[in-house]
Amino acid sequence: MMKNILYILTLCTLTATAQPLYTLQQFKDSALLNNFAVRSARSAVAQSALQRSEARTAYYPQVGATAFAFEANRGMAHMEVNPSELLPSELSNVLGGLLPAEILSGLGNPVGFSMMKDGVVAGVNAVQPVFMGGQIVNGNRLARVGEDVSRLQLEVAENDVELQTEQYYWQLVCLLEKRQTLWEAQRTVDSLHKDVSLAVEAGVTMRNDLLQVNLRRNELQSQALQLENGIGLVKLLLAQYCGLADTLFTLAPEADAPADVLPPTGTVAALPEFRLLEKQVEAADLNLRLERGKLLPTLAIGAGLNYHNLLQNDRTFGMVFATLSIPISNWWGGSYAVRRKRTALQVAQWQRDDNASLLEIRRQKAWNDVREAAAQLDLAREAIAEATENLRLSRDYYHAGLSTMSDLLQAQLLHRQALDRHTDARATYHTRLLQYRQATVGR
Repeated sequence: MMKNILYILTLCTLTATAQPLYTLQQFKDSALLNNFAVRSARSAVAQSALQRSEARTAYYPQVGATAFAFEANRGMAHMEVNPSELLPSELSNVLGGLLPAEILSGLGNPVGFSMMKDGVVAGVNAVQPVFMGGQIVNGNRLARVGEDVSRLQLEVAENDVELQTEQYYWQLVCLLEKRQTLWEAQRTVDSLHKDVSLAVEAGVTMRNDLLQVNLRRNELQSQALQLENGIGLVKLLLAQYCGLADTLFTLAPEADAPADVLPPTGTVAALPEFRLLEKQVEAADLNLRLERGKLLPTLAIGAGLNYHNLLQNDRTFGMVFATLSIPISNWWGGSYAVRRKRTALQVAQWQRDDNASLLEIRRQKAWNDVREAAAQLDLAREAIAEATENLRLSRDYYHAGLSTMSDLLQAQLLHRQALDRHTDARATYHTRLLQYRQATVGR
C-alpha cells in the first residue's frame, strides 16, 4: 500500500511540473482583477462618479414643457349683460326715435355669454437657480466627497484582497513544503523498515522495533492523506479568490523577504483608513451646511414661451419671471434638524480622533509582530541545525547499539517538526511583513 501511495504522489509531482507556474505577485494581480470585493468596489467608484456628474447638472437651468387640453360640460366663465344699462341716456333717446318698439323692449333683457368650454394650454419654461441657500454648491461638494470615499474604500478592499491572497499563498506553501518533508520522512522510515526487517529475520534485533517502525509508517500515511486533502482545499480557495479557472497550477519559488525592518515613522494620515475618517467628518460638515441651507430663502429666474386658445383665438406669448421662496414655517422644525446634524458632526470628529489612536496602535503592533516573526524565524533555523545533528547522532547510536528504536524515531519526529516549524515561521514572517507595510504606508 505504501508503494502505491508513493507512486501516486510521485505521479502528482511529475504532472505538476507540466502545469503553469504562478508567482505570488501573479496571484495578487489576478485577485485584484477578478475578486468580487474589488470588482464591487470599482463599480461603486463608477457609480459615485456618475452621481457627481448628476449633481453638477443642478447648476444649469431646468427646462420643462407642459401641455394641457380640456373640454367642460359648460363654459368655465359666464356672465350676463343688460344692453340698456350699457347705453348712454342720450343714445337711448336717439335710438327710441329710430328703432321699433319691439327692438327697444329687447334691449332691456339680459344677454348671457359663456366662454372657455374647451381649450388647449401649452408652454416651455426654463428656470435658472440664482440662490438656493448653498444647497447646490454643498450638494456637489458632498458628491465629490462620496467619490473620494468610494476610491478610498477601493484602496481598502485592495489591501484586504492582497493580504488574504498572501495568506492563502503561504498557507499553500506551508502545506507543500510539509508534504515534501513528509515524503522524505516516509523514505527514511521505509529504509529503516527494510533494515529492521532484515535484522529481525537474522535474529539480531527484537520484533518490537519492527512494530514501532510499522506504527510510524501508518502514522505518516495518515498524515499524508490529510496533507493532500488540505492542499486540494487551499488550492480551491486560492483559485476561487483569484478568479482562476481551475487548480491546475504550481507555485513558483518565492525569495525570502529582507529581515531588516525599519520602525514606523510619520503619522497615520497617509493610511486609507484614516483618510476615510477625514472624509466622514467632511461629509458630516457638508450635511450640516445643507440642513442650514434649507432654512434660507431661494431665488430663481426664468423665461418661457406659452400658447393658449382659451378665447377661441390662438394666442402665443413669451414672458420672464422671478420666484422668491422663504421657508418661514420650516424654521421651527429645521432648527432641530440643524442641531441634530451638528451633533452628528461632533460624533464624526470624535470617531476620527479615537480611530486615529487605534491606527497608531495597529502600526506599533504590526512592527512588534514582524520583529517577533523575524526572531522566531531565526530560532527555527537554529532548531533545524540542532535537530539535524540530533538525528545524525541518534542514528549512529542506534546502529552502534547505544540507543533504542524509540529514541531514533523520536529524533526523526523532532527533525520533521523543526522543519515544519521553520516553514510556518517563514510564512508568518512574510504575512506579518505585508500587514506591517499596509499599516505603515498603505499599498
